[in-house]
Amino acid sequence: MVKYGVLVISHGSRSAEWVRLVDEAVSSVKVPYGVPVYSSFLEIVEGRLIQDGITQLESIGVTDIIVVPLFVSSGSTHIDEIEYALGLKDEPLLPTDMERFAVQARLHMTPPIDDDPIIADILYEKLMPLSDNPEQELVLLVGHGSIEKGFHLRWRQGLELLADRLKSRGGFAEADGVMLLPNQVKWKLKLWNRRRPDCTVLVAPLFLSEGYFTSEVIPDRFRDYEYRYNGATLLPHPGISRWMERQIEAAIQCMEEEGTRDIRS
Repeated sequence: MVKYGVLVISHGSRSAEWVRLVDEAVSSVKVPYGVPVYSSFLEIVEGRLIQDGITQLESIGVTDIIVVPLFVSSGSTHIDEIEYALGLKDEPLLPTDMERFAVQARLHMTPPIDDDPIIADILYEKLMPLSDNPEQELVLLVGHGSIEKGFHLRWRQGLELLADRLKSRGGFAEADGVMLLPNQVKWKLKLWNRRRPDCTVLVAPLFLSEGYFTSEVIPDRFRDYEYRYNGATLLPHPGISRWMERQIEAAIQCMEEEGTRDIRS
């Protein structure tokens, strides 16, 4: 008999507030009756790591685990190593010290956030207090980024697509993605100053929750420029729970369709 369970994986933090916001979002997820949901972390949060979640779900009879990576980009190297450690790929694309997890259940891993339209709506709501004339505003969507080949491209594509959604959603003059790694802030600002010197710059952090990057790194990188910024991250917002619900629903539908095909074959 098939029994579904959900394993949400986020990065983890030493900040109790960071963990609390993630846990609140996960606890607000609505799933079919009887489907357990476990909030786990890649690192730092002892007793709540990925293996803890797998073990807990399997101990209550879960046969099929839906893994929801609560990461903002498929360009995150953590996605690569998690897929490897879960046994979803033979080798990681980059070296990792993560070891294989002990898993008996079948696994289905959903995509991370990337350019999901729900996230564009959240970003727009967070930006609204900064905006007074969208037709004369340039939104710079700032993400962590990556210097690794392949991963950099995924980050860039996701940021650019999400920036396009945000531009359309808010009616902004322009919108673009900016990575902190590599540091693109200076040349992106110079580029847009040439193209649209008339625009006010609004900076939107593409980070799950507040922390070092949103409170220290981003203000430091933009310190020599004129811009508007409130540091408002994706959490807290009910849309994150709705995004997880949609990921879970699509995964269950996919797994049931695959099961039907197996029976018919």
